[in-house]
Amino acid sequence: MRRSIATALTVATLITGTIAAPAAFAGTTTAQAYSCGFDVLEPYAYAGYYEGMTVVPSSSGVSSSGIEAQCLLKWAGFDPGTIDGVFGTNSRAAAKRFQTMMNNSYDYTLATDGIVGSKTWPALRTYVCYRA
Repeated sequence: MRRSIATALTVATLITGTIAAPAAFAGTTTAQAYSCGFDVLEPYAYAGYYEGMTVVPSSSGVSSSGIEAQCLLKWAGFDPGTIDGVFGTNSRAAAKRFQTMMNNSYDYTLATDGIVGSKTWPALRTYVCYRA
């Protein structure tokens, strides 16, 4: 009887772990493609994944700020590649192109480092808002 209970508990734990684990780690190392929707609340645009303006998108894992920045860059006309939430080489290159354009065309003083941080977020959200 004890062996049956122990076996049942082990099986239940394995099944629960198998079902819960993928959800808990979904997209942390391998990314999926996300869709981009847009909401404009002047003077900013939002894609629906992250509403702030301070979190720097991660280059090592999927993040909501990464998805948001990729969607906004895509809408702005700067192709970040697959919208996967990982702010890798393509996304950073798109962000650099955006920063360069804003500095040259709109007299911004953004660092052209490919990092979407506290100065680039408002510029990106505003640009997309008025481009929409």
